[in-house]
Amino acid sequence: MHLSLLELTWPGPWAEVVLGVGVAISVLSLLAVPLLIARIPADYFLRLEAPPSPWAHRHRALRWALRGLRMVLGLLLLAAGLAMLVLPGQGLLTLLAGLIVLEFPGKRRLERALLRRERVRRLLNCVRRRSGRAPLMAPRD
Repeated sequence: MHLSLLELTWPGPWAEVVLGVGVAISVLSLLAVPLLIARIPADYFLRLEAPPSPWAHRHRALRWALRGLRMVLGLLLLAAGLAMLVLPGQGLLTLLAGLIVLEFPGKRRLERALLRRERVRRLLNCVRRRSGRAPLMAPRD
């Protein structure tokens, strides 16, 4: 079987699917990520420990189910953020939102280190300003 150069360069049947997924991810991130960033308490990064979960007093099965959903959401945001580094969209903001949603060892240190960077803090505070929220307070240590 011999393929011509035209057949190799022509977009395959998956081109439309990839384009559609890229557009959907961009639209969803434009709506969801600013909402997530606006919901962060202004002093969130000043605390050494994460605030207690509002679901701590609920049934264990419900807590684990919500924790699983949170992990799935965080992984989806991370994957979407990585994709948006090459596709249209706000990749960096989506990556940061994914990190904030996820739970993993050393997360708090990583979040605080990222927020100490002036450019990252400026980007997050720009989104918060548009939402009418107070700027995030940066950790000093």
